[in-house]
Amino acid sequence: MIDFLQQLNDVQRQAVQTTEGPVMVLAGAGSGKTRVITYRIAYLIGEENVAPHQILALTFTNKAANEMRQRVDELLHSGSSRGLWIGTFHSIFARLLRNYIHLIGYDGNFSIYDSDDSKSLIRQVMKELNIPVDAVPVNTVQGIISKAKNSFILPDQFHAQASDYNGQKAAQIYEVYARKLRENNALDFDDLLIKPLELFQAQPAVLEQLQHYFRYILIDEYQDTNKAQYLVAKSLAAKHRNIFVVGDDAQSIYSWRGADITNILNFQDDYPEASVFKLVENYRSTQTILQAANGVIKRNRRQIEKELVSRQSSGEPLTLLESFNEKREAEKVGEYIRTWKLTKGFDYKDFAVFYRTNAQSRVLEDIFRMDRIPYRIFGSVSFYKRKEIKDAVAYLRFIRNDQDTESLLRIINFPPRKIGEVSIGKLRDYALTNNSSLYEAILKAEEADFPARLRNALQGFIAVIEQLKDIAKEGSVYDVLSALYESTGITSLLQAENTPESMARYENLQELLSMARDFSDHNEGTNGLNDFLNGISLATDYEEVQEDDNYVSLMTVHAAKGLEFPVVFITGLEERLFPLNYYESDELEEERRLFYVAVTRAQQKVFLSWAKSRYYYGQPQTCMKSMFIDEVDSSILITESGKKQSNGSVSEKKQSIERCNGRTPVPSSVSKSGGNSSSGERSSGLKSGTRVHHAMFGPGIVLSVQGTGERQKAKIKFRNVGEKTLMVQYANLTFEQ
Repeated sequence: MIDFLQQLNDVQRQAVQTTEGPVMVLAGAGSGKTRVITYRIAYLIGEENVAPHQILALTFTNKAANEMRQRVDELLHSGSSRGLWIGTFHSIFARLLRNYIHLIGYDGNFSIYDSDDSKSLIRQVMKELNIPVDAVPVNTVQGIISKAKNSFILPDQFHAQASDYNGQKAAQIYEVYARKLRENNALDFDDLLIKPLELFQAQPAVLEQLQHYFRYILIDEYQDTNKAQYLVAKSLAAKHRNIFVVGDDAQSIYSWRGADITNILNFQDDYPEASVFKLVENYRSTQTILQAANGVIKRNRRQIEKELVSRQSSGEPLTLLESFNEKREAEKVGEYIRTWKLTKGFDYKDFAVFYRTNAQSRVLEDIFRMDRIPYRIFGSVSFYKRKEIKDAVAYLRFIRNDQDTESLLRIINFPPRKIGEVSIGKLRDYALTNNSSLYEAILKAEEADFPARLRNALQGFIAVIEQLKDIAKEGSVYDVLSALYESTGITSLLQAENTPESMARYENLQELLSMARDFSDHNEGTNGLNDFLNGISLATDYEEVQEDDNYVSLMTVHAAKGLEFPVVFITGLEERLFPLNYYESDELEEERRLFYVAVTRAQQKVFLSWAKSRYYYGQPQTCMKSMFIDEVDSSILITESGKKQSNGSVSEKKQSIERCNGRTPVPSSVSKSGGNSSSGERSSGLKSGTRVHHAMFGPGIVLSVQGTGERQKAKIKFRNVGEKTLMVQYANLTFEQ
C-alpha cells in the first residue's frame, strides 16, 4: 500500500481504494474532500497503474484543478500527472470540441464568446427582429437563454415551452442567436456544455470512443452541477461506470445559477450499485459549532442525512447579538472585534463578517471606517465603488456642481439616451468654440446646428437635471435621490431586467436611498447635499490608503463558501433578509443550506446578529429575528450577558413578520391544529382582482388562485416584473390598502 494512504482516516481511505464502479463521497464541511479526490487520482496512477490519460477529473474552478494536479505530483513524483485530463467543465469540453466539433458542422478553430460578446450579438439580433431593448432587457434575454442551455433546452424546444411575453420574445431571439453563432463559427460559454451532448447524439461513435478512453471519471462539487453537466458526465461514464463524485447536498446554494440538487440526491437512483461514503469527521470547527449547524440543517426535507463530528474540542457556545438597528449592529460587531483582538490575541485577519446581500456591506463599511478597523470586501467591490452607486452619486455631484465635466460625462447617457461619443464630441467642440462649460453647451443645444434627435435627447436630460436642482434647493438628500430614481427610471429598469445581478444592483441603490433617509433624518439644518457627498468622498479616500494585509474580511455568504476563519459574525439574521424572501419550500431549504455554510466557515467562534429595526428601500421598518436563530439548539446559544437564549416559536414569529412593512398580511391559508376551521384550513382571502404587494416584485393584481391550504398558488401580474405564480404559504404577500 502506498505510504500516503496512512494520512487518511478510515472512511477516506475506503473511498480512495474503492476504484471500481460508481462511488459517491458525501463530504461534509471541513471533512477533507479535496484530499480524498486528490489521493484517489494518485492511488489510481501509483497503485492501480492506470495511465493518466484514462482519468478525467472535472472541477468548477481552475484553482481547484491546478491544486489537484500539484498535489498529485507531490504525492507521487514530479510529472506523474502528465497526460491527466483535469480541468473545469468548460475547459475540458472546449478541448474535446476542438477535436470533434467538425463532425457537427463547425470548424475546430471556433471562437469562444464571453458575456460581453454574447450581449453584443443579442443586441444585434434584437435590432434585426425589431424587439426594443427597453421592452425586454438584453441581460434578461441572456439570462433566459443561458438557463435554457444549462437545462439542455434547444431553441425549438424552448419555443414550444415559452408562455409569458419575455419568454416568447426570448424564444425568437434564441433561435436567431443560435443561428448567428453558427454562422460566426462561435460558441458562447453555455455552448461548451451543450455542444458535447449534441455531438454525442449526432455521432454515437464519438461517444463510444470517449467512453472507452476515459475509464475513470471524477467530479468535484457534484452538488453544483447543472443538467447539461450531469448529462455529459452520465454519458461518458455509461460504459465503465467508474464515476466518482464528491459533494455535499447540504452546501448546494447555487440554484439561481442553474445548479440542480437532484443530481446528488438521485445519484443512487442513477447508479443503484453505487458505494456511498460519508465523510463526517470535521477538521475545522469545534463540536459546538457543528452541533448548531447539524441542528439547523436536519430540518430540511430534501437531504441525505449525516451529522458532522468535530476532531476539535467542544468549544465556546454561539453568541446572539441583538441590536435596535443596523447601525448599532455594525457598531457591536466592531466593538467585539476590537475587544477580542486586545484580550484574546486575535488579529484583524482572523475575523470575517458575513451578510446575505451585497447591499448590507454599506453600514458595516461606514462604521468600520469611522472606528479605524481595516477591512476588505471579498468577492465584490466596496459599496461606494459599485457602478450603480457611482452613477447615482455622479448625478448628485453634478446637481451640486454643474461645472463637473467628469460627472456629466458619466451620467449623460445613463440610463441610455442615445447620446453617443460622436454627439459628445460635437458638444465638446461647441463648448470650446463658445468658451463655455460642457453643460452650458448642452443648455444652448436648441441654438446650435445639432440634429433634431440629439436636441430632443438633450432636452430630456436638461429637464431631469433642472428638476433635481430645484428639489435640492429646499428638499432633503432623500427627496433628491427619490426624485432621481423616479425621473431617470434607473431602479425600474433594474427591476424589469429581473436577473440576480440586476436585483443586486437594485438593492444597492435602495441601500443608498436608506443611507440618504438616515442622513436626512439626523442632519436637519446642515449643508445637506454637500455634507452627504463629502462623507462619501472621505469613505472612498479611506479605502485607497489601506495597505496592510491584516484586515477584517467582509463578504456575502455565497462568497464565503470554501473559506474558513477563526471567528465569524453572521449579520442581518432577520426574516425576509436571512432567510431572504422565499416563495417555495425548496427556496427556504436553500436559504437554510446557506445558513449552514455560513456557520461551518467558523473554526472557533460564531456570533449570530440581528437588528430589531432596519432601513428598507429608504424607510425604517420593524423586523423579526430569523427563524434560523430559533432553530439553533438553545443549550449552545448565549446572549451578550452570557445567559442562555430562550427561543420563541417559529409559528409565532411568522404571524408578526408583517410588522416589517406596515401592510396587512395575507393569511398563509394553513391553520394551526385545533383551530376553528372545520376543514382544517382557512382562506387566504385571495381571489381574482385582489390587489397585493410583494417585498421584491412590488404591487400586483391577482389573476387566479388554485388549490387550498399549503398547496395554494396564486398567479399575480406585478406592475414591474409581469406575471409570477407563487406559493401563497411562502410568498409573504400583503393586501394593498
